[in-house]
Amino acid sequence: MSDPKIIIALDYPEAGQALALADRLEPKLCRLKVGKELFTAAGPALIEELMKRGFGIFLDLKFHDIPNTVAQACKVAAGLGVWMINVHAFGGRKMLAAARAAVDSSKNQPKLIAVTMLTSMIQEDLAELGINETPAEMVLRLSTLARDSGLDGVVCSALEVSLLRKHFGSEFCLVTPGIRQSIDSKDDQSRVMTPQAALQAGSSYLVIGRPITQAKDPLQALLDINQEIGVPR
Repeated sequence: MSDPKIIIALDYPEAGQALALADRLEPKLCRLKVGKELFTAAGPALIEELMKRGFGIFLDLKFHDIPNTVAQACKVAAGLGVWMINVHAFGGRKMLAAARAAVDSSKNQPKLIAVTMLTSMIQEDLAELGINETPAEMVLRLSTLARDSGLDGVVCSALEVSLLRKHFGSEFCLVTPGIRQSIDSKDDQSRVMTPQAALQAGSSYLVIGRPITQAKDPLQALLDINQEIGVPR
């Protein structure tokens, strides 16, 4: 079974645009990420339509609430049949453990990962929150908590990937947004890296949005990135 390394972020306000893009792509070459905006607009029906087209879905809703509420949300998300879901590591050990138990008790068991630190954040943002650690120290702390709570991996900046890979070994799943080709704008991301560099550093999967979704030919852009990272057509 193929295991595409690219996850395309469907950052659209409604289902029509997302489905139109999906119809121009190939499931064997990528998975798709549905986040808060699109899921709020289109809901589970869109997830079903995308899965009918053969795509694995990363449901990126970053659950963060009291343990029972997160557990119930994870159970419902797992029931949709998605490939991956996530929670916020800042929710703490009890919340992470509740999420793990909920997924383990579900018939469908997606990968469960935790968000460590948003890629839009930098040192000054942490300081404003009263956190004196560097981004790398904070990410390592939260990743350790996620690992110790039984999660499958984390979302992290590609800049922290080599550090985390060294600490957690080859099986821990590292999902990295903020991926840009060298010619791309950084947009609102602060801690970014190219696809090839991110995989070489140890990323498991690359979340890529605008470089593909805003390309004149999204499929060709996807093929070009896959070629860059050594994935055959």
